[in-house]
Amino acid sequence: MENPYADFVKYPKVLLHDHLDGGLRPSTVVELASEYGYKNLPTTDVADLSKWFHRGAKRNDLVLYLETFAHTVGVMQDRDAIERVAFECAQDLANDGVVYAEVRMAPELCTEKGLTLDEVMQAIMDGFERGSAGTDLTIYAICSAMRTAARSLEIAQLAVRWRDRGVVGFDIAGAEAGFPPTRHLEAFTHVQHENFHTTIHAGEAFGLPSIWEAVQLCGAERLGHGVRIVDDITGPDGQESLGRLAAFVRDRRIPLELCPTSNVNTGVCASISEHPIGMLRRLRFRVTVNTDNRLMSATSMSKEFGQLHEAFGWTVDDFEWLTVNAAKSAFAPFPERLRIIDGLVKPRYALIRAEQALGAIPG
Repeated sequence: MENPYADFVKYPKVLLHDHLDGGLRPSTVVELASEYGYKNLPTTDVADLSKWFHRGAKRNDLVLYLETFAHTVGVMQDRDAIERVAFECAQDLANDGVVYAEVRMAPELCTEKGLTLDEVMQAIMDGFERGSAGTDLTIYAICSAMRTAARSLEIAQLAVRWRDRGVVGFDIAGAEAGFPPTRHLEAFTHVQHENFHTTIHAGEAFGLPSIWEAVQLCGAERLGHGVRIVDDITGPDGQESLGRLAAFVRDRRIPLELCPTSNVNTGVCASISEHPIGMLRRLRFRVTVNTDNRLMSATSMSKEFGQLHEAFGWTVDDFEWLTVNAAKSAFAPFPERLRIIDGLVKPRYALIRAEQALGAIPG
């Protein structure tokens, strides 16, 4: 079937919020389940399984949305399986025009068969290296701890231990309501003391208190989603008034890792056109566009761009602005960020503008 968003594949993209266990190919889930003896899939028909994952994502509830991960994690308990998933992730992103990605994973979820945390990370990094070889993609990992569990300090130490081997940051993920960031304060303090990077899932299913804790108490450099910052913005279009927290987030240029399709799936908003990204971009927050879970939300960066073009009429100038935002906000070393912006992002957007001027591709 023809890709309706194929025109956006050539746009260079920077992806900061993507879950490894949320991006498996449906065919890979079926094959790995067969190869490694995972018996719990709802179906082994690839087309039906794909539909099942997407149905599960459209129940407008974050906790229900997260239930589908039992099956992707279920087939990621063996070293070679994890490496294959990471390899295919890198290939799929490169084929979608992504030139820089930070892909997060909670390694504690992959230890049911006895793998150590370090063995999980080695498999992920080996897969990323193989999958990105020969492409324009630079890909790193973020270690996520499950906020509903009690291993966050251990995962933070793991992230720091792997900082020179492909890990660029630490995160907490999972059900947000009832599990505030400060439950994991010791882990965030460790990361800060090690001069390392932190992004925190906050302001997705839960509101301003989660964002405030993440930023003011836990030292979040970026907000995973952060979409509920709109709860601190009042007034009609064009006359918005920012509350203290929203003003702080904007003034400090704290990046928002916005995931439009995923937010529709989890009930944050009813449609892409109603997503607050339009207002947040207009108000000049540090907005970035991300996929979150490509399998569950049946999305890609090109699809996110295409839907935003349809919903808000955004052009190549908007997408370059968003992509540079993301590149500036990356956890890669500063010289590498400059290389990606000046050597890949800006030249390719200039080429796209030239092609559009000639009528070769749509604006």
